Amino acid sequence: MSGWTRHLGQVFGRTLRESPVEAESEGHSLLLRAGLVRQLSAGIFSALPLGWSSMQRIMAIIREEMNAIGGQEISMPVVQPADLWHRSGRLSTVDVIVRFLDRAGREMVLGPTHEEVVATLASGEIMSWRQLPQIVYQIQTKYRDEPRPRAGLIRVREFLMKDAYSLDRDEEGLRRAYDAHHGAYLRIYERCGLGDVIAVRSDSGMMGGRTAHEFIYPSPLGEDTLVRCRSCGRAANRQVASFRKRRLDNGDPAPLERVATPGMATIEALAAFLGVSAEQTAKAVFFMGGFPSGDAVSEKLVMAMVRGDHEANETKIANAAGAVSLRPATADEIRSAGAEPGYASPIGIDRSRAVVVVDDLVAASTNLVSGANRPDVHLRNVNAGRDFTADITTDIAAAQEGAECLECGSSLELFRGIEVGNIFQLGTRYSEALGALYADEQGARHPIVMGSYGIGVGRLLACLAEKHHDPRGLALPAAVAPADVHIVVLATQAEATVDALAAGLEAHGALVIVDDREVSAGVKFADCDLIGAPLRVTVSSRSLAAGGVEVRRRLGVEAAVVAAEAEAVLGLA
Repeated sequence: MSGWTRHLGQVFGRTLRESPVEAESEGHSLLLRAGLVRQLSAGIFSALPLGWSSMQRIMAIIREEMNAIGGQEISMPVVQPADLWHRSGRLSTVDVIVRFLDRAGREMVLGPTHEEVVATLASGEIMSWRQLPQIVYQIQTKYRDEPRPRAGLIRVREFLMKDAYSLDRDEEGLRRAYDAHHGAYLRIYERCGLGDVIAVRSDSGMMGGRTAHEFIYPSPLGEDTLVRCRSCGRAANRQVASFRKRRLDNGDPAPLERVATPGMATIEALAAFLGVSAEQTAKAVFFMGGFPSGDAVSEKLVMAMVRGDHEANETKIANAAGAVSLRPATADEIRSAGAEPGYASPIGIDRSRAVVVVDDLVAASTNLVSGANRPDVHLRNVNAGRDFTADITTDIAAAQEGAECLECGSSLELFRGIEVGNIFQLGTRYSEALGALYADEQGARHPIVMGSYGIGVGRLLACLAEKHHDPRGLALPAAVAPADVHIVVLATQAEATVDALAAGLEAHGALVIVDDREVSAGVKFADCDLIGAPLRVTVSSRSLAAGGVEVRRRLGVEAAVVAAEAEAVLGLA
């Protein structure tokens, strides 16, 4: 990066003394105050020169690790024909996609991801098994119309993402590519200074596929809830986490019994009133599910049944029902199917108006207490299969703190985290839809087996800012800091010394900030700490009289005077 040296007085952007009102976290505040980023509107940011410097360094690490596993960098269009998304079946199912018409009236989308484009490219470029495997990647702007941008760069609408795609002839090749990306991602986070990232099983979401992992930075700012075994370390996003379920022995099925329960519309009140435990009850939770219908989405009531001591897991319910979205159902929508809010069960409802999804523990239990679909009335001895049938029976319960690990039986803990990357085994969904086929040794045509792998550059920077700071400002690791050396000029008549030192540092590959502004020493030191370059070099009359310049590490307390030469300064790094 020859010629990078920046004089702080000419840097495009300025430092801020106070935290901006829009800052939602300490890291967000410091990125704004240090002049690394600026917000244009909700979820849309500009990277200023110092912020772009950090992002470029993050991207350089990503490129090195992607190239090391055989990745080839390409560039694909931001604007994509909507027809590709129609053919893959995602046009109506991805709610963050932005659609528009070009001047010829053709429907287009702003690409939130590029599986369709890669599959289309592969359909024209990959002809034979001899051309496989392949990994292609890009670092490019994405746009997703997120409904709730938050916490600065952590949840945005427009962002830089490294998205990679593996192309293989079979599942074994996909697993090798998946494992290679898994290792590369952990090395990327370690090199950037986010070594406490953990990989957890996750929902494949809008990407589809059978297997997916998220890379999570544990943080109370995170939107994701993670589940981890305190003993064996087995971890997963709560959206997909399973746990060991204990079936109660309630005896053989007994006759159904109607019982008056005036005002008992919650499990807690019902259990206390009837003198039973929550484990002996079943509760109904209602959603309106969005189901694909061509390029549109139609809604239908989804009734989910879980045991009274459990919570319903919306992601599991949506996946089980085949819904692309869920929202809470209104009382009128619930009653339209013949169910009664607070007193509901599948018994007697209009099955043409609702999809009934039952947790496997409810299906395996006997003699539960459940609603009678009449106000102030419940039923004792409700048994699945005898008193009602389910459209779908599967695990739809959410793991809770203290639940038992499915693997070893130890207790589970819940914690929050920020997703900083994800990897997906896509299989042949996109290649089949978009005609990405290859010929094997006998000339038979097969769909290419695909994987997809993403890292958000800005979100990674945001997490680094949350982790690496102190009361004085940012303290990003040297590998990703905006600059390596921040020269604070306090002496007059020192221009030649400063210029020679900056040039020498630059010749050694260092990124240098020079603060020779006509402001007080206190302001200069405060801005130096705020921006957080790993080394501060002070050029003052006292240091020059002592034979050189004063060098101090950003996170150190001791300073040393060394010769005003690049080698001497960098020797203290």
